[in-house]
Amino acid sequence: MDRQDKVRLIIGISGASGIVYGIRALQLLRNTGVETHLVMSKTAAVALAHESTLKVSDVKALADISYSNDDLAAPISSGSFRTAGMIIAPCSVRSMSEISTGVTSTLLARAADVVLKERRKLVLLVRETPLHTGHLRTMTSLSELGAIIAPPVPAFYTRPDSIDDLVDHTIGRVFDLFDLDVGVVKRWGE
Repeated sequence: MDRQDKVRLIIGISGASGIVYGIRALQLLRNTGVETHLVMSKTAAVALAHESTLKVSDVKALADISYSNDDLAAPISSGSFRTAGMIIAPCSVRSMSEISTGVTSTLLARAADVVLKERRKLVLLVRETPLHTGHLRTMTSLSELGAIIAPPVPAFYTRPDSIDDLVDHTIGRVFDLFDLDVGVVKRWGE
């Protein structure tokens, strides 16, 4: 495949509960030919320690390329570095708020900002509940900027047998937004 034709996807993992979504996205993309670029916030490492037996190095090893959240000169911080877009899974309210306001003091926020300014797809799996009006206004602002807000809400019509089934379905539906089918979505009527 020509390097220019290679699909590149940025996976961001922030410090919200639900780290399994970002990990599973990386696992599912591993053998698809999609080039994954990972950036994790510092608080993602905290969430990882609470929610998984994996280490940060294990998660980074799932990506084709990983970056420090402090590396504001990374390729993904530039609009000239072509990508299909970015998924932040999970997306904390803090990260969501930084992106909404254009605060780009971390690579995670800067990469998301670049995706928005280049009119690429930015999908945020916002993990917070309940939501107050400020959260909802921030989501509205991001939606108006072109982001897709996709809270990881389970689909029970698929009759999942496990939490893994729920996670796979959610991530598979997010991949649908990028026209990527990794074979994990139980589709309505099929």
